Amino acid sequence: MYMGPLVSCSFQGAVIELRQRKKPKSSENKESAKEEKINDTPIPERAPKYVLFQRFAKIFIGCLAAVTSGMMYALYLSAYHERKFWFSNRQELEREITFQGDSAIYYSYYKDMLKAPSFERGVYELTHNNKTVSLKTINAVQQMSLYPELIASVLYQATGSNEIIEPVYFYIGIVFGLQGIYVTALFVTSWLMSGTWLAGMLTFAWFIINRVDTTRIEYSIPLRENWALPYFACQVAALTGYLKSNLNTYGERFCYLLMSASTYTFMMMWEYSHYLLFLQAISLFLLDSFSLEQSDKMFVPHKEHGHMLKFLEVKFGLNMTKNFTMNWLLCQESLQAPSRAFFLRLTQSSVLPFYTLVLIICFFSMLQVIFRRINGKSLKETVTLEDGRIGERPEIIYHVIHTILLGSLAMVIEGLKYLWTPYVCMLAAFGVCSPELWMTLFKWLRLRTVHPVLLALILSMAVPTIIGLSLWKEFFPRLMTELTELQEFYDPDTVELMTWIKRQAPVAAVFAGSPQLMGAIKLCTGWMVTSLPLYNDDDLLKRNENIYQIYSKRSAEDIYKILTSYKTNYLIVEDAICNEVGTTRGCRVKDLLDIANGHVVCEEGDKLTYSKYGRFCHEVKINYSPYVNYFTRVYWNRSYFVYKINTVISFQS
Repeated sequence: MYMGPLVSCSFQGAVIELRQRKKPKSSENKESAKEEKINDTPIPERAPKYVLFQRFAKIFIGCLAAVTSGMMYALYLSAYHERKFWFSNRQELEREITFQGDSAIYYSYYKDMLKAPSFERGVYELTHNNKTVSLKTINAVQQMSLYPELIASVLYQATGSNEIIEPVYFYIGIVFGLQGIYVTALFVTSWLMSGTWLAGMLTFAWFIINRVDTTRIEYSIPLRENWALPYFACQVAALTGYLKSNLNTYGERFCYLLMSASTYTFMMMWEYSHYLLFLQAISLFLLDSFSLEQSDKMFVPHKEHGHMLKFLEVKFGLNMTKNFTMNWLLCQESLQAPSRAFFLRLTQSSVLPFYTLVLIICFFSMLQVIFRRINGKSLKETVTLEDGRIGERPEIIYHVIHTILLGSLAMVIEGLKYLWTPYVCMLAAFGVCSPELWMTLFKWLRLRTVHPVLLALILSMAVPTIIGLSLWKEFFPRLMTELTELQEFYDPDTVELMTWIKRQAPVAAVFAGSPQLMGAIKLCTGWMVTSLPLYNDDDLLKRNENIYQIYSKRSAEDIYKILTSYKTNYLIVEDAICNEVGTTRGCRVKDLLDIANGHVVCEEGDKLTYSKYGRFCHEVKINYSPYVNYFTRVYWNRSYFVYKINTVISFQS
């Protein structure tokens, strides 16, 4: 509100009044004026020593609990991973096979950096990489966000760890350590919001119990999100502290610096970070639109990717397509709507009911604040517990808006639950441990029989304690059982395939097959491939579609032309894809190819393009002309068939 004229007039009036009163003072008047000035000066109250000690003890115990929770989670992940894969008892090839899909690609570049004669040479080879994808030079560092691998390789060699620990253990150890930081950051965020570290303990308990839905760390360790989300959690914790109204100048500066550093690191670690920051920017924009935070605190969203916008159009039914790549992406399990089992798991651990309760209270309290602002009522600078207005706190409003945005997307795309569920645990834990939230509820209920403040304080301690004890009784034995059970990752067919490639295939050979298998070949053998399991590059997506034609109803000549256009030497056909029997018929690779190629009627009015050729992956196994003229089978086992691309002069029908 502009107050310029009023301030000016009042200031001039004050000056005139002072001039009228200005008279020579006697010594008596001077003494009395001094006494009056001394009496009017506010004397800063010093907190008693026991209060300072109490605050220090609270902060010390909370920090100790936060760090301990993170360390325990990191150690738990390490022990669970060892038990699940018998990792220490495996040979190097068997260990590397556990990194599947795009995880294999990331780890392979970490290996390449360790093999490079110098760090500078290794970076140059990655930024000018022509040894991964045939006929294509890529800047792998920029395109695949390989900064984690660069940092890990530098640390591994600079710290002398190469003399102590194997490269794979150093790599996964860093990722597990980051997950510990992730948990610690969530702990601190709920602590800042509720005022008690008990909320952090409950956040940790809910996070680890629901880890199937909070993280993919136990399935794909090198994923970019496993490197990036811990930094985002640190940024959210810093932002929460930064938005608090009662923060002093030094605390504000610290939060701002931590927020800036963690945001920059988060953007480096993950190529999709800007989407999450965009949602965060929307939350902050809405927070600022209603003037619910201090005026000197906003973020800027980043640009969107074109192919992601096309995907969202099809996902939300705004457009229809028969394009193989789009339909194939839509069929990926991580891009489906979440299943009932997801909600059932969150309900059984009690986190979803409490999250819903907390979100409803905070949301309606926030609406009350917004309506007050619309009606011209000013907000209180300091909100006390007796006020029961939890919706006036800027950090609470930000988290409510942010969790609603993330939750809305998670309801449509299951893969986004790994972004939303950790904050479900954090927000639910904050709410049940916050006296302000209970007091807000009691204000609405107009509770009179019991003193509402006293009851709010009791419930903020009793409810999380009861929840914690019930979770300990039900879920702690399960967690201990997981650490004692020995599991085994057994994939002899893939091991045999990789062994054959390393022993029999020429070093300069180029392999073609499904992108997931190509990622494993790149990691385990180092041979060049035609495609990669990466979905942020239009050219690679087009290559994937072309190579997948080996499972379509195309002629041997068509497939040969496609493969030779990428300088392919060997083709690998997977029985699991060729003979796929999925519950969702329309999502099998061969079904999607038939739709894209017009070999099947998809909708009423479609024209059927009859194919006189059988499915290539079946026909090539029979070894009759013309297939034998183009392809020679050189290796096979129960899962894979490897064909050498023949050098021919003329094509035969």
